[in-house]
Amino acid sequence: MEYRRLGSAGLKVSALSYGAWVTFGTQIGEDAAYELMKTAFDAGVNFFDNAEAYAGGQAETIMGKVIQRAGWKRSDLVLSTKIFWGGPGPNDTGLSRKHIVEGVDAALQRLQTDYVDLVFAHRPDIYTPIEETVRAFNHVINQGKALYWGTSEWSAAQIMEAYAVARREHLIPPQMEQPQYNMFHRERVEAEYAHLYDEIGLGTTIWSPLSSGLLTGKYNQGMPEGTRATLAGYEWLRSRFEDEEAVQRIAQVGELMNIADELGITVAQLALAWTLKNPHISTTITGASKPQQIIENMKALDVVAQLTDDVMEKIEKILGNKPPAPQSFR
Repeated sequence: MEYRRLGSAGLKVSALSYGAWVTFGTQIGEDAAYELMKTAFDAGVNFFDNAEAYAGGQAETIMGKVIQRAGWKRSDLVLSTKIFWGGPGPNDTGLSRKHIVEGVDAALQRLQTDYVDLVFAHRPDIYTPIEETVRAFNHVINQGKALYWGTSEWSAAQIMEAYAVARREHLIPPQMEQPQYNMFHRERVEAEYAHLYDEIGLGTTIWSPLSSGLLTGKYNQGMPEGTRATLAGYEWLRSRFEDEEAVQRIAQVGELMNIADELGITVAQLALAWTLKNPHISTTITGASKPQQIIENMKALDVVAQLTDDVMEKIEKILGNKPPAPQSFR
């Protein structure tokens, strides 16, 4: 396993990590989760991602039980939660001081731990003053209930506003951002955030590196039964694979599979390695419902060296979506 610094922080996270989104508490229970997390941990994964919103808190409950069952040292783990959608009550949603403080406490109870390493603002909250949010996360860290805080799917302008408030008020600034990033979704990470990596030392913990399974190639022959998109409650996901854009992307996946075949790897390993090729990616969060999927995903670490300039150029020709470099008027 390779371990990367989380932006400019001293914390190191495994280059490939494992997340509980859309599996824990919905597709799988505690026993299956134990096998998955153990497989990931044995492969060197130290970062396990979660959120209060995942399966209405059940994902955190299951992860907490697995950690206790496994008996791992807490210091060997990097755990996260994300705060925004905590329940149906009027103060259970958003980034108010009340919800951040209470939401973190509830997450710690479910995870059965005294602290999380990372706590994220799961989305921006336009109804809460940014200073209130920054002060609340600062308070949570000062209480020892989290070690670092960051954002998820915030714009560069929103991140910089939070950073400026923190610096002005002598508070702890956001350290990391969790955006979606994959071969089909790259504008924000590669262009919008470009100045933030050096300017504020932003780290990234990216999600959906396989574009919800599209980049595994399993949808190239239609909608196979038993996949997540065919399950009840995931109609929103199925619709993403049936529109005109999806048809075009599936065709591109077919071309990417040819490159993968030439390299003797799977297209999923190619897609994961492609994210790791980006030096601004601190960790790529993977998901899996079977241990074998984790084993195969981990092999992507060995693929990065195979992505030579020539291979990357072939990939770019297929994708045709590389964000343009900032325009210079000098």
